[in-house]
Amino acid sequence: MGFESLNDILDFAVKREREAILFYKELQDLSKFSEQRKMLFELETMERGHIEILENIRYTKLELIEIPEIENLKISDYLVKSKPTENMSYQDILISAIKKEESSNNFYNDLASMVNNPEYRKLFLKLASEEAKHKLYFEKIYDDEILKEN
Repeated sequence: MGFESLNDILDFAVKREREAILFYKELQDLSKFSEQRKMLFELETMERGHIEILENIRYTKLELIEIPEIENLKISDYLVKSKPTENMSYQDILISAIKKEESSNNFYNDLASMVNNPEYRKLFLKLASEEAKHKLYFEKIYDDEILKEN
């Protein structure tokens, strides 16, 4: 996957965020409970926020980008990804969201390791950290509402 410019990377990342928005919209359509739909709408909104962040990066110096370290609860390591269905439980929705964010995090980390340009590497690591934040958000919900109930 070759990127000629920063704009190529940002365009690619925006496309991925739009795919995530569609993913969360699909889950909203499959969800039977208003609280689940509300949570999924919040996730969709978070992804829209990512697009805004990406668009703002076009006008920011990459050296000013900070990459925070994000805690990893590693709950996703023990979860199995499944396809969204109409009969998804709250737990299934959380697992789908966790696995989606984990996949995006891994993807951006892999891209960071493949590029030679240090600025592009930094940008991919920033995108990976944003996805890691989302994964952590869902893992905490999963820990509080699913694991602690059992």
